[in-house]
Amino acid sequence: MPETQDVLILGAGPGGLCSALYCTRAGLSSVLLDRGPAGGQINNTEAVENYLGVDYMEGPEMAQAMAAHVERLGIEVTYGNVEKVTQEDDGTFVVHTDGEDKFHGKACIIGTGSHPRYLGVPGEKEYRMGGVSYCATCDGFFFKDKDVVVVGGGDAAIEESIYLSKIVSSVRCIHRRDELRAQQVLQDRAFEKDNFSVVWDTVVEEIVGENGRVTGVNVLNKKTGETDRLSCDGVFIYIGNLPNSEPVRDLVDTDENGYVIVDHMMQSSVEGLYAIGDVRIESVRQIASAVGDGATAAVAAVAYVNALG
Repeated sequence: MPETQDVLILGAGPGGLCSALYCTRAGLSSVLLDRGPAGGQINNTEAVENYLGVDYMEGPEMAQAMAAHVERLGIEVTYGNVEKVTQEDDGTFVVHTDGEDKFHGKACIIGTGSHPRYLGVPGEKEYRMGGVSYCATCDGFFFKDKDVVVVGGGDAAIEESIYLSKIVSSVRCIHRRDELRAQQVLQDRAFEKDNFSVVWDTVVEEIVGENGRVTGVNVLNKKTGETDRLSCDGVFIYIGNLPNSEPVRDLVDTDENGYVIVDHMMQSSVEGLYAIGDVRIESVRQIASAVGDGATAAVAAVAYVNALG
């Protein structure tokens, strides 16, 4: 392995894997770093049916297929927790891990993704592959003609409730306040749906199930103190997302929520450093868009490295 790589790629999700593929095919050397299994959040998706050319594929299966594709080109994932990315005076990027390893590269592509805010209640983790979801676009179809609950009251929660209302039998939005935070136009559209309703002033205390599948949620009314169990087949949680941008926040410009600001070629405020997928601003958080970002950033990185000579 060269002491200084051409490109350092952080994150082995769809975007990072695609970047590695393009960089390798362009003749650049690279290191692909991740703290978990290749494929990223696809590993937590029940199945994928909205990726062009793939009628149906289980999430973990797609993750393995993507990883195997780049492995056939000799690209292997190096595992480690990235703590910080710095830049030396000559422009070289240095990736610091939680061990003693440091990786040097002429360019750097950040594809570390984001993670949903979790409710942190019993049953949430246990049923993530059995009815708990953070993406209606990804998983909504699997609840066709079933009853689901959506947790949250912001734009994302109501937008996804509207989306789900076209697929499922009923959508109950559980919100901890007595009014929604979503834009009024979204609220109006939601309340036009006959199968949409809101459970006000209520929080989820536990997600329950049987045989690995969600069967309901235990809730608490914050005003009355009354508890109840709501039967449902799925729980969609939308209480916010957090970008995994901590390693580069001291180096690049981010918005108020920590998402990396990029241009149309995925370049950040630092020349030679690119951000792709869920960690960048205005991402639609889809496999297809992450792959597109990865290709775009790789093409830009190849041009940048070649220009260095």
